[in-house]
Amino acid sequence: MNHRTIAEIFEGGSVACGARISPIGEAAWNPHPAFAGVYLKHLVKGEDTQGRISCHLVRVKAGHEIGKHVHEGKEEIHEVLGGRGRCLVAGREYAYKPGAVAVIPGDTEHLVQAVEEDLLLFAAFSPALL
Repeated sequence: MNHRTIAEIFEGGSVACGARISPIGEAAWNPHPAFAGVYLKHLVKGEDTQGRISCHLVRVKAGHEIGKHVHEGKEEIHEVLGGRGRCLVAGREYAYKPGAVAVIPGDTEHLVQAVEEDLLLFAAFSPALL
């Protein structure tokens, strides 16, 4: 039996957007512009969807966080692919572990922390973040 993690399976997959199919594993990890220890893979950008949606992989290194912030007018969905941590949405705490999903309403303050191990998220924004 194959015991690969969800994160490993996802990294071996691909993104189909319009006529483009892109291997996820070949996309570059980019440092987050505001939060140390946080890296992004931009899988689908707003330019690909006329600004309707964007999708990203987010890696938060152990001991780091995406600090308190708000996405004005943008709904956000997190799907936890690997690791463990927590998310605070409007002061309410949610455990983040593989299989957890959170819907973060637009204009709502939130933060994400990776405590003892790296955290890997699939994040989607509507309308698009980038």
